[in-house]
Amino acid sequence: MTKEDLRIVFMGTPEFAVETLRALVENGYRVVAVVTQPDKPVGRHHETLQPSAVKQYALSQGLPVLQPEKMKDPAFVETLRGYGANLQVVVAFRMLPEVVWAMPEYGTFNVHAALLPQYRGAAPINWAVINGETETGVTTFFLDHDIDTGRIIMQLPFAVPDTADVEYVYNGLMRLGADICLQTLERIVAADGHPESIPQDSPRFAVPASGLRHAPKLFKDTCRIDWGLPAKRVYDFVRGLSPAPGAWTTLCGADGRETVVKLYRTTKTELPATAPGRIVADRHRLYVSAADCLLQIDELQLAGKKRMDAAAFLNGMKEIEKYFVK
Repeated sequence: MTKEDLRIVFMGTPEFAVETLRALVENGYRVVAVVTQPDKPVGRHHETLQPSAVKQYALSQGLPVLQPEKMKDPAFVETLRGYGANLQVVVAFRMLPEVVWAMPEYGTFNVHAALLPQYRGAAPINWAVINGETETGVTTFFLDHDIDTGRIIMQLPFAVPDTADVEYVYNGLMRLGADICLQTLERIVAADGHPESIPQDSPRFAVPASGLRHAPKLFKDTCRIDWGLPAKRVYDFVRGLSPAPGAWTTLCGADGRETVVKLYRTTKTELPATAPGRIVADRHRLYVSAADCLLQIDELQLAGKKRMDAAAFLNGMKEIEKYFVK
């Protein structure tokens, strides 16, 4: 088999997936169609439809684009079948029904932004940073009936510095995801469509004593800071949600007024704790007490305001130490 024998349908939606689609196009792979989410209503009154990043790139390359509302829609399934793909590649998309993932002769493989079986789920990059991992990576695996449980084709690791936020890891894994996709395709071609793959319950992917860590979808309540945790946990939580969706807390004044504040950057200290959530400040530095020590707040955003550094925030606040966060 040669790469020209592959007829690929690509499925993805966000910017993260564009890097892989671009790699396929620029390396001469035959992408016969692209499947992405329907255009999203945006604007104050949802009067404008915004195409996905994948759709925008696909159209710029003259690739056919399909945008089904439901993946089991018989009309969509028949249209997809009509492209005669013998392989499907999925990056940052939705769960597929068996009628779709089992359609191609050589199956459907997914590029997942974690080292499976760890961090199965919708937000693997965020949760790896939140949990203070020093290494994550990307995995390619064949889809099966359950989410992120299929046979693994290959993995590539990625180091996570202690100072890295989600944007840094996202960008790194986005590029690494394109690399692993190309390497996986080379294996598929070399194996005439049937590369070696290994079950996730193999001893090769031994689960640590602490068990599997999962990566569920993030919601607003998920992103609220718990100041009763150790400072390192809060520090990792903030960088694991920065710049988006943003870790938040509530700033409470002596008059009882409350304001939501998002934190984007903090610094660990060894300064002794006071009460969790208590604010400590001087002219230029702002701290909040966690369970074991103070955490320095470097960059934040009040509801309805722009992001600012701590010095700018302190300039606009009087008697800041009468406030606390919760």
